[in-house]
Amino acid sequence: MALNALPAEFIGTISARTNDVSRPMVKRGPFGTKVVATVTAATFVGPKINAASIDGVAGADWLTILEGGSFALDVRFSLRTDDGADIYVTYTGFGTRDEEGGASIRISPRFETGDDRYAWLNNLFTVAVGKTTPDGVEYDVYAV
Repeated sequence: MALNALPAEFIGTISARTNDVSRPMVKRGPFGTKVVATVTAATFVGPKINAASIDGVAGADWLTILEGGSFALDVRFSLRTDDGADIYVTYTGFGTRDEEGGASIRISPRFETGDDRYAWLNNLFTVAVGKTTPDGVEYDVYAV
C-alpha cells in the first residue's frame, strides 16, 4: 500500500526563549562550530497540554553550526504542566537559514513523564516544523 500522505495529529506548540543569555562558542572545531543556547523559558501548549519551563531548572540547545550556515540541534529541557506533572523534553533536528536572516527548523521531539495523566506522551513519535523568532524558537509538534 502506497503512503500518499503521512497521517499526523497536532499535539501543540513549543516556544522557547534562547536569546536572553550570551552564548558560549567554540569556533571552527573539527566537527563544526559549537554554540550553547540556554533555554531561559519555554512553553508547550496544545489541545491536551498546557506546560511551562520550571524556574531554576537548566535547559539548553547545544548547536553545531555547519559549513554553509546550516545547523544541527541537540536540545534538553523540563516542563511542568498547569496541573503539576513534570515532563522531560529532548530533541534533535536540523535548521537552514533563510534570506530574511531567520531559520527554518525541523525537529523530532521526545517526551518522558511518569505522570499517568500524561503517559500518552511517552508513546508518541513526533515531528515538528519551526522557525526562529525574536525571542528564540517556535515549533508546531505533530504525532505521526
